[in-house]
Amino acid sequence: MTTSVAIVTGASSGIGRAAALRLARDFSAIVLVARSGERLREAAQEIERRGSTPLALELDLAAPDAADEIVKATLDRFGRIDALVNVAGSVPGLDLFEMTDTQWDAGLALKFHGARRLTIRAWDALKASQGAVIFTSGNAAVLPRAGAAAVGTINAAIEALAKAFAERGIDDGVQVNCVSPGAVMTGRRLAMLEKAAATRQVDVDTAKAGFLRQAGIRRFGTPEEIADLVAYAVSPPARWMTGTVLRIDGGEIRTV
Repeated sequence: MTTSVAIVTGASSGIGRAAALRLARDFSAIVLVARSGERLREAAQEIERRGSTPLALELDLAAPDAADEIVKATLDRFGRIDALVNVAGSVPGLDLFEMTDTQWDAGLALKFHGARRLTIRAWDALKASQGAVIFTSGNAAVLPRAGAAAVGTINAAIEALAKAFAERGIDDGVQVNCVSPGAVMTGRRLAMLEKAAATRQVDVDTAKAGFLRQAGIRRFGTPEEIADLVAYAVSPPARWMTGTVLRIDGGEIRTV
């Protein structure tokens, strides 16, 4: 019988997929949400092999009604929500003077409003279970650059949003924190490095080495390492911690 349920968005790849697989060790059921149907189904199959019950929902969180669909499907199937991990949100890495209103709106609709709506819709169930919420930002929140203005701006907004939910959560018994992963090698980061390498007319390995030197670290992190951090943040030993940004900076975890 299902006794604990975690929802993970962006669960078809990268940090979202790694988090869903890791949480399958701790939760009886994992609800996986993403836009990519085939990869989502593959992740669900892996969840099942690990002994947890998957529910795969192919939805676009940018759609205003997606949050209602996710919460309804979860409660209809399992009757409860114990954790919500908001990972979904690809923000265009475009220059401040090139990005259009449409592109700004798209980035906000998915990463910011998608997470905001889903957290609000799931709140009553999380309150009932005394559950936990994770938001995901990025170090660009404190180091914004003109060449990728929306990335920093939206991540900063995510961190403020997490702290606002955390304040309400103190009264309602819902733990809310934010994870800022730092330099993690995902498909998205590799694409960014390939673009930078082409611009600078160097190979990708050179671009990677330059990034690591600039960041002051010896290697990139992995999605699985961030998934371990997420798993800890929603675990009973971390229940004292709320309203915190867990920022990976220079290979260290800093709290803000």
